[in-house]
Amino acid sequence: MAYDYKRGALDFLEVTPGTVPDNRYTEHLPGLLQTDDLLLIDQGYFKLQTLLEIAAKGAFFLTRFPVRTVVQEARTLAPIDLAMHLSQVEGPTCDLDVLMGRPRVPQVACRLIALRVSDHVANARRRRLKTDAKRKGRTVSTHHLRMCDWTLLITTVPSQWLPVEMVRALYTVRWQIELLFKQLKSILRVHHSTTGKEPRLRCELYGKLIGAVLIHRIHAAETTRYWNTHRREVSMDKLYTRVQERAFTLLRLLLASVHDAEAYLRDQLPRIIPACLKERQRSRMTTLECLEAQYDPVLAIRVPAMKTRAA
Repeated sequence: MAYDYKRGALDFLEVTPGTVPDNRYTEHLPGLLQTDDLLLIDQGYFKLQTLLEIAAKGAFFLTRFPVRTVVQEARTLAPIDLAMHLSQVEGPTCDLDVLMGRPRVPQVACRLIALRVSDHVANARRRRLKTDAKRKGRTVSTHHLRMCDWTLLITTVPSQWLPVEMVRALYTVRWQIELLFKQLKSILRVHHSTTGKEPRLRCELYGKLIGAVLIHRIHAAETTRYWNTHRREVSMDKLYTRVQERAFTLLRLLLASVHDAEAYLRDQLPRIIPACLKERQRSRMTTLECLEAQYDPVLAIRVPAMKTRAA
């Protein structure tokens, strides 16, 4: 699934078996981008050839860095022992210009940004790594355990557009697509069906996805309008619920006339949206508030922002 964060649009959607890995679709990502687009992806989509193609198109990426990836210092071409280098860093961040990939093959020029995490987070990561390794009959490397002290990210966005201080806040935008999947399951229940017949199952699934796309476009437009005028965001959960309450009326009108259904929906939206606004939480900022608090010229980049797929 590809999600355009600025427009709130689903640009790419494909239904596949749950056993298909994310990295199978990595090669399709460059074709979804235009010059100056910013791609936020999970580590599961990491592939050096794909990142090279994204950079060649004049687009940008921001993603997690796999700790086993070979890196060289961009100017001297000297190999970097990342664990040793970071052990000598005293501050909370580190920003390196590197070349990713092994020598004598095409390499990706980018920034490697390390953000130090708390001891609590680092120790939790180590416990999780050891648990997973024990379940799979493996041993966790010392290098991997040492890297748990840091969150490692790579990007091609220049530092004058994306300072280190803003990297963490910008990357959290990627979680919006995880929330989208959660909403598709919890509200539209796309993963549940009462039929065992494949044709009927496909009709049911695609019908739910069509509804999701339409409601998501409404949500994006209304969130933009209310944020610009009232500094408020529209709750997707509440909007889904309100539309579902009117689903049978919409269906009846739709069967008679598409124009009647559209007119009904346009009439209902001004009444629905005020009841769908998110409550203000003083203890936790929303994604838009976090980005605004970290505002930087990077936001001037055209960001169709989340081209990713969640497992």
